[in-house]
Formats: sequence, structure tokens, C-alpha cells
Amino acid sequence: MNKEQILYEDKDIIVCHKPAGIATQTAKIGQRDMVSEVSNYLGTPVKLVHRLDQPVEGILVFAKSQKAAGELGRQITSNQMEKYYYAVVALNSGFKVPVLDETDSVQDKAEKTEFAETRNEITLIDYLHKDNKTNISSVVSADKNGAKRAELQYTIFSQIPVKGLNIALVRIKLLTGRHHQIRVQMSHAGMPLLGDYKYADEKTKNLSEQLGQKNVALCAYKLAFSHPITGKRMSFQREPESAIFQNFSL
Repeated sequence: MNKEQILYEDKDIIVCHKPAGIATQTAKIGQRDMVSEVSNYLGTPVKLVHRLDQPVEGILVFAKSQKAAGELGRQITSNQMEKYYYAVVALNSGFKVPVLDETDSVQDKAEKTEFAETRNEITLIDYLHKDNKTNISSVVSADKNGAKRAELQYTIFSQIPVKGLNIALVRIKLLTGRHHQIRVQMSHAGMPLLGDYKYADEKTKNLSEQLGQKNVALCAYKLAFSHPITGKRMSFQREPESAIFQNFSL
């Protein structure tokens, strides 16, 4: 456990940065996971509050007591814990973010400037079903047995052309916590994440291979919640470490 991974610690909680490629928790012998590493660092077991997929990097909070874990869990259930992500996605053909150009008319510049300033936030609402045999979730109709409502909000910031595809930086606010939710919903909306070899289309998978993107281009960069004991509102933020994000100004 690297001390630089620790963003905050007190007698009740510890907030850490999980690198991409490390599991949050695992039962596999010999495989690294954050629960074990944080527990070893503290010299006492921590309580798991929430998870990040193994190929995803980002901020996690662990509880040091059952009381703290219970209160943080309540905040998650009641949507009082705010989770924000950065993602790098491949945009389907024809999808473009307005970009100012020297040849634009006065009206075009005004419209594009308004778009850039408002950063229109779009809400995605789907129903997801998890296949436990394949560990894959998919978008289904609301009336399907086992379907769960999934909601997130996203904002597209900028895009750049890369090897015949446009890739874009997207900020996401997760409003529900479903299995592989961001990866499934964004792919279904025509914006698969780079490095996602499970849900992306073949073009995106091929681009990910060409770029050497082995992990999902997703980072839980901001986490906000109320301290489980004092009630003080706390917010933690850390920029992504993955090289793919360095193509954009965060």
C-alpha cells in the first residue's frame, strides 16, 4: 500500500485511490485487492462500503467500524453519496461536439459558445439485467423479470480524432449503482468506453488495441459524502493516472 494512495484517514474511515487493474475485493489466492492492502496497511480489517470494477481506477472509502460502514451504506442507498467519473469514449459516426472555427459566422460562434458554456448535461435512464452465468449486464425492457432501473447524467467536454474515430472526454454523475452500469449504458447510447473489451463494439475494441489501452478508460475521480460519525460533508477529488486522459484538459 503506497501512502500516496491515501487521500484521508481518521479513526472512523480511510479514503484511498485504487489503481486500475487491482480488484476491490477478491477471494482468489495470490491476487491483489484493495480490501487486503488497506487492512494490511492499518493492521486491522476494514469494512467494504462500495466497489469499483477491477479495470477501473478511482476513489474508494472504507470504514473502520461496523457503525461507520452502516451509515455510509445508508447514504449510498438513499443516493446521498455523490459519485463522479471521467471516461474516454468513442463517439459513433455523425456525433460531434460543436467546436469553434475561424470560418464560423457570428451566429455559429454564438451558438457554439453557448453550448460550450452550458455543457449540456444529459440524463440516461435504462433498465439493466445481469446474467450471473456470464457476468454480463444488458439493457432490457422495464417489464423483464429482474430488470433494475439505471440512471446517470453525462456531459461531453471535448473530442479529438484518433485513427478514424472521434474520442471524447465525458464527465459522468452516477445516480444508481448497477452492475457495470456506466459501461453498459454508455455503450448502448453509442459511446462505448475505450479499453472496454466486454461491452464496446469491434471498432472501439480495435482502436483500444492500437492505442495499447488495456484497462477501461474510466476513473471515479470525485467522491462526496457526509462523515458517518460527525455528519460533516466531505469531498475528495483526484485526477486520473491513466495515460489516455492526458489527451484532454481536465
